[in-house]
Amino acid sequence: MILKPSFPYQLYLVISEKDCLGKSFLEVAEKSILGGVDIIQLREKNTSTEDFFRKAFALKEITDKYNIPLIINDHFEVAEKIGSAGIHVGNNDKSPASLRNELFFKNKMIGYSIEYLSQLENVNTELSDYLGISPIFSTDTKKDTVTEWGLEGLSKIRLLTDKPLVAIGNINSSNAASIIKAGADALAVVSAICGAKDPEKAAYEIKNKILK
Repeated sequence: MILKPSFPYQLYLVISEKDCLGKSFLEVAEKSILGGVDIIQLREKNTSTEDFFRKAFALKEITDKYNIPLIINDHFEVAEKIGSAGIHVGNNDKSPASLRNELFFKNKMIGYSIEYLSQLENVNTELSDYLGISPIFSTDTKKDTVTEWGLEGLSKIRLLTDKPLVAIGNINSSNAASIIKAGADALAVVSAICGAKDPEKAAYEIKNKILK
């Protein structure tokens, strides 16, 4: 696959403490980096700002150790407070256009979830660094999704934009190659790594499928 210089990250871990099923999410994050994860997003729902900050701060010590970008899902206060590499937002969050007007986010990485094809033509897409195509396949880890894109939908989006595409939704080692072939620049994985008995091995296997 050809890497985009602006987004050279192929395996994107989306992590939360809950998705790690009782394991230390910090240990899961570190093991996944050793297995080949290139970038991590912390996605914590239904938690206080204080708890989100505490987790993000601890995780950033690990991502900094390995020089891996840490993206914060949705929470702009936490993202700014820990000095994150960027933020990922959806349609119901603070918009990329609004974030770009804030000093901290002016030159930070901003990811934007695509739920409708019409979003490809709005200013938020234009101002984003990458697009989250969510979900490729429906999953229990995220129930508030709108369009299940499938491989056909992903291929269609690929033809309509040059933006880096990060595919997410029920991705694992068995479907990773076909999703890359359909046009994804990166694969965002949750359960297949966070829920694995051996996160390092799980990340290694998916990364190998991407690189083949």
